[in-house]
Amino acid sequence: MTRSAFLILAAIVGCNAFTGADIQENGRPKKTERYMPILCSPLPPPLSPSSSVHALTPADISAVYTLGMPLSHRDEAYKVVHRLSELLSMFNPDVITQDQTSVHYRSLLEEAEELTLSLSHQVSDWKLVLLFIPADYICPCSSHVMGDVKAVVHEVEAALQILQKELQQTLVHVVVWSGNHQQHKCECMTDEVINQGLHKATLLKSLQDSLGVVLNNPKWHSRHADFTVVLQSAPVILEASSDSDDTSWTNLNQLALQLWTDLLQPPAGQAEAMGSDVLTILCPTQERPFLRTELNSPTEKEKDVYIKASAPTEPVMGTEIPCTDRSPSPTTPTSVHELRPGDIKVVAAVGDSLTAGNGVGAKTNNLLLVINEYRGLSWSIGGDENITTVTTLPNILREFNPSLAGFSKGIGKEDSPAAFLNQAVAGAKSGDMVRQVRILVDKMKNDSRIDFHNDWKVITMFIGGNDICDFCTDTIILSPRNVVNRIRQALDILHNEVPRAIVNLVELLNIVPLRDLHNDNTLSCPSWFVRLICPCILKPREGSSELQKVNEFNRAYQHAMRELIDSGMYDTHNNFTVVLQPFFREVFLPKLEDGRPDRSYFTPDCFHLSQKAHTLMARALWNNMLEPVGNKTFTQDFTAGIELKCPTETNPFFRTALNSNYTFPGSPPTPPPVTNWGSDFTCANTAPSDTVPTSAHRVRPADIKVVAALGDSITTGFGAKAKNLLQLRTEYRGVSWSIGGDKTLDTVTTLPNILRNFNAGIKGASKGQGTKRSGFNMAVSGAKVAGIPGQVRRLIDTMKNDSTVDFQNDWKLVTLFIGGNDLCQYCNDRASLSPQKFSHHMMASLDILYQEVPKTIVNVLDILEIEGLRRIKRDSLGCSVLQQFVCPCFLLPSEDSPELAEMKRINRELQIETEKLVYGGRYDGREDFAVVVQPFFKNSVLPLNADGRPDTTYFSEDCFHFSERGHADMAAALWNNMLEPVGKKQTYNNFTNARNNINCPTEEHPYVFTKVNSLPISTTTSAPKTDNTDRPLTSTTASVPTTHSTALPLTSKGSDSVPTWLAAVLAVFGLLIGCTATWLFLSCRAKRHKRMMTTAVEMKTSAFKSAI
Repeated sequence: MTRSAFLILAAIVGCNAFTGADIQENGRPKKTERYMPILCSPLPPPLSPSSSVHALTPADISAVYTLGMPLSHRDEAYKVVHRLSELLSMFNPDVITQDQTSVHYRSLLEEAEELTLSLSHQVSDWKLVLLFIPADYICPCSSHVMGDVKAVVHEVEAALQILQKELQQTLVHVVVWSGNHQQHKCECMTDEVINQGLHKATLLKSLQDSLGVVLNNPKWHSRHADFTVVLQSAPVILEASSDSDDTSWTNLNQLALQLWTDLLQPPAGQAEAMGSDVLTILCPTQERPFLRTELNSPTEKEKDVYIKASAPTEPVMGTEIPCTDRSPSPTTPTSVHELRPGDIKVVAAVGDSLTAGNGVGAKTNNLLLVINEYRGLSWSIGGDENITTVTTLPNILREFNPSLAGFSKGIGKEDSPAAFLNQAVAGAKSGDMVRQVRILVDKMKNDSRIDFHNDWKVITMFIGGNDICDFCTDTIILSPRNVVNRIRQALDILHNEVPRAIVNLVELLNIVPLRDLHNDNTLSCPSWFVRLICPCILKPREGSSELQKVNEFNRAYQHAMRELIDSGMYDTHNNFTVVLQPFFREVFLPKLEDGRPDRSYFTPDCFHLSQKAHTLMARALWNNMLEPVGNKTFTQDFTAGIELKCPTETNPFFRTALNSNYTFPGSPPTPPPVTNWGSDFTCANTAPSDTVPTSAHRVRPADIKVVAALGDSITTGFGAKAKNLLQLRTEYRGVSWSIGGDKTLDTVTTLPNILRNFNAGIKGASKGQGTKRSGFNMAVSGAKVAGIPGQVRRLIDTMKNDSTVDFQNDWKLVTLFIGGNDLCQYCNDRASLSPQKFSHHMMASLDILYQEVPKTIVNVLDILEIEGLRRIKRDSLGCSVLQQFVCPCFLLPSEDSPELAEMKRINRELQIETEKLVYGGRYDGREDFAVVVQPFFKNSVLPLNADGRPDTTYFSEDCFHFSERGHADMAAALWNNMLEPVGKKQTYNNFTNARNNINCPTEEHPYVFTKVNSLPISTTTSAPKTDNTDRPLTSTTASVPTTHSTALPLTSKGSDSVPTWLAAVLAVFGLLIGCTATWLFLSCRAKRHKRMMTTAVEMKTSAFKSAI
């Protein structure tokens, strides 16, 4: 009766947990867990309504009004406001929302006057007014941008004066709103040289700061007033519309939560959520119950925040040169491989904002200073002051040759005279290098201070940061190959036209660690600002496929740069070379003693690098130049500091490949043509269980004796090996990803071929072409989900009639992948192909398996995201014509059409319905049966080739069905999903066709993962229900157990077992006892408390009478 006792105890405890009562402990209430903790709990109501705007709570707000809503984003802005009202309704269910904005343009003053007129009769209710300032009407890069900002601020101030004069009991929040495009013609933003993100971010900051100056006026914050104005702490930025409705809704939700969070008094350590799907709702507390005003929550000054988040002491920016021998060569060298530091006469640089010096000299936390280009402080080309106070490569070189030329000084753009040979442009990408290099060469040729043909030159190129920041917007144009091709074109110009030069190509830094600055809320980094500058780095969620892609592209950029230089193509003559300087390959984010990122290494935007970092970069570059090729430092810990190296007597030269005795590996060899799509197998533990398992949650791969598959043309191998349209209709079942059995894993990657390495005698795999040797591959090309029950029936009959299969005792693995045809034809028959009908047919199929097939694990695959197939293009008749007929509902609608939006919604609903069915508990009643969703196709990632274009080799002649290569990666992805716990399975495909993609079971968990064995080892579930009205009945012919445990195998001892019906009855009985006991306990406690209070009152009354 042990289990029954546990059920009774659980029922009693469970009843107490849901009473909502606070149990007394030591005279104090003990908190119990609250249902739906994401929602805020109402605070105790005040004794009287608030008389001061500075003591206003969310419950006091009766209405929300809006002014200045952007016409172009009216719908989105209204949805954000409506969501904000929903949050307020947690405290006042009667709160109303009224939009004062007309569909036609009116000035802010006209809107303010109309609002005050309409509210003239409301003097007792507290109102929240959201005053929107659309920033998209201002051109960020125009010469009169500051004048435009002043005009907007002046209009806002005038409107606020109207509101203050006419309205009572009003809290106004001013919101700077920015959409995803300019609202009027702004020609300068179309200039490729313009850093659009930085200009837009700077405009928003300028507008934010200018409004802040006006709203800091005490006239808005009278201590006893019933009116005040608050500026939202950051602009509200609407992201560009996404292909996903879920994504756009998430963006609107996040904006609403941004407004809500800024309404409240900030808690200590308020965090800014980054890259998370989980939306956290901040709630008022008893300590901070009010809506934020300048008086009850003074804004912390930016400078103070910056000082708190940075290192406590001012760093030394100068460097001591320890080198004693600073002399040049006795005669001017004729070889770049015999070049001493003192021989350098000219320095030059090309690149982006890190070389332009954006924000390097910002001494306070003023974001607007990031727009300043402190070229004189730039690590590779700056020449301000001297080495004792400013560490740059030119200032180091000037200690060896005081007559050095080319360095930049002061603050200014690339075309300013003081910039000289610093031709870096803020916002530049690899595609800008050719232009910069041509300007640089012209300047060197035409400047009288430079002997172009005889002076030795050091040219530093550092580029790629903006490419990686924007790569997710166009992975083709910004693919690693294309980026490095553009760098090559620029280097080719230098190689062909510039004599006597050594070029430093600085390898792209590993940019992903910069996310840590924006994950730490104590640093108060302006993440909104950086998202505009570098969206592809900051936006991805932790652990997402998007973030993995960032890392992959970052590494690919670095690798492609190394390959370019290792080709040796720039070492063809003695007066020119290019050396890769890799000190930035692995940079550890500097940390403070308390473990937080050290913000003092960064400019006020927590993205660009400060002078402190530029100092270390200059030292690292110098050291790299003196280190031999092939043995250069490629990791840097800035916190540890960098000691300057010196030339030695044995190696007095800047190191090149030749004087380092480095042998170029040359261009990577052309790989031999791929003859097969096999995989390597490295798993050591391939043994089966000691005895045949009785539980589906204890099945090792080697225990599986039979494989089977259900589905459509993907599982039949339709056109998988087709080389022309004639072969397209052939079903190559032998290479089908989930059931094919041609050859071996060495040459054909399929699920059965993987399993053969665990159990060579596995049965059911299909072979060859057609249906003659299809084994237990029941898939039918063109099938929809309505046909799957029929396939299941045929499968059962076929297995029962196969003499090699022990139907009752062999463990079976069945893979079901269906839905493509349902989705592709949905628009032609919405009624019969609805998600609900899909779920119904899927249920009927799984019910049959559950009722009639013993010892079975069923893989159910999420239907893939088909929309990506719209990008698959090939110059062939099959791709251009057949593809649309195969899947018309997805491929024919135009971009951004309602029809396409509907199809994407249905796609996602089919996935949701599948997971609800599988994990809804319907199939949990048998110990020897499990259904698992394998979700690697849930978020389909289109495989790309080296150019960043969709890789059509994964697809057959119709650009829709998968080729043998695609089947191989699907098989590996399915297998790896099977070895991942439920809830932690990879939900996207990562097609690479590497031969080492096959994962192995671990010693800790040698089993195929199911929902049950994915739980912690101590977790158990209750006994299965006996009410079978909502679950399939188990066939008596299946001879399967009906009890269920989650983690430990069932014991054979009868003393610890009870009938299922008895356990359920006892559970219900225990629940009733528990609830009754709890009610009696609470009632008795309440009566006892009442008696004690009565006694106390009587005693006090008696004492009072005695005193009289």
